[in-house]
Amino acid sequence: MATTSDQVHEMQGLYGPFTLAERVVQKIWLRQDFATHDLRLIDGRTLSILRAGAWNLLAGPDFRGARLRIDGSELTGDVEVHFRAGDWRAHGHDGDPAYDNVRLHVVMFPPADNQTVARSRRGEPLPTLVLLPLLNRGLEEYASDDALENLTARDAAEKLAELAELPAKELRGHLLKRARGRWQQKVHFVSVRMAKLGWSEAAHHAALEILGYRQNRAPMLSVATRHPLSVWRHGLTAEQIYAETPDAWQTQGVRPANHPLRRLRQYAAWTGQVPDWPQRLISGFADPAPFSALAGVGECRKKLGLARCRERIAMELMGQAVGGTRLDNLVCDGLLPLLAARAESDFWPLWFNWFVGDVPAEVRQGLVALGLAGADAGPRCHGWAQGLLGWILDRDALASG
Repeated sequence: MATTSDQVHEMQGLYGPFTLAERVVQKIWLRQDFATHDLRLIDGRTLSILRAGAWNLLAGPDFRGARLRIDGSELTGDVEVHFRAGDWRAHGHDGDPAYDNVRLHVVMFPPADNQTVARSRRGEPLPTLVLLPLLNRGLEEYASDDALENLTARDAAEKLAELAELPAKELRGHLLKRARGRWQQKVHFVSVRMAKLGWSEAAHHAALEILGYRQNRAPMLSVATRHPLSVWRHGLTAEQIYAETPDAWQTQGVRPANHPLRRLRQYAAWTGQVPDWPQRLISGFADPAPFSALAGVGECRKKLGLARCRERIAMELMGQAVGGTRLDNLVCDGLLPLLAARAESDFWPLWFNWFVGDVPAEVRQGLVALGLAGADAGPRCHGWAQGLLGWILDRDALASG
């Protein structure tokens, strides 16, 4: 129901509570940001999504004009999205004629054993799809993405002002705790992916997902599922892949440098130059020595040899196909969590001190304003940036709760 899309639920995450707005669940459906292959409804019937529908921000069903195929039969109609199956009746949809054309009920959480599925005004059970087991990432990451999309300079300034009042040691302690939590989340969800896909395919999925940025993460993951790494080693072209699902790609508001076709070409060049890159990754990093996050970033980088490590990754692991801040995001969001999950070694020192990738301008400026980077403090690093992001997101969650 569009008028309740700002409904918020508090949930327990891996490292503490977090809030999730219903609009986040709607965005997951809109972007098809979940495993869309071999879908099953809760009654066991097959489901294919031909078109997600148009997002309705007014009263009535959340998505209009969806095209679906259920057990081989194609139908067109509306889709309603909720946290739980019981929300359908709680919101009064079972008696509202505006919802007579709903053909699919999408819920985040599976219904309890004693809970019946939603029923139409005529008393007919609605086909129901549960999203939770299909998600590509943890719910906390979806919530973080949504908060970042809605982050304004004013919001960031207000939250930074609160931090700036703290003594330096306390400030660093808060950010260090949040950075560690974000690192542990990434390692955990990479572990889940590895358990499902194995090492090479988990690496393949992670690389394409990160190259997609937020706007095209879901279609990139769909590409990874349809075209395993082994296929890319045999001359698969980016143009072929892009043309397979032309309507799936988000190009409006995307900078030319980040156009999905350009990123597919990058990955094709990468796998063409280094087809066995996941195996090379295993031996590409030494197990790092412990470090203190309170030591200078520049000193830690020298001790860990990060500048040389970055050069080797660009040349030996990626064949110079990827560079700039996207390379840094690949390292911190993909490669290091993969290695940590596989080897059960703590690559946290490398992750924390690594070079800052793509983060909002407010975060880059905030690191300098808080004395965590700059002429006297040294270079910006990924760990402090992630800690500051974590702080901003936590304060945002408190405000919305």
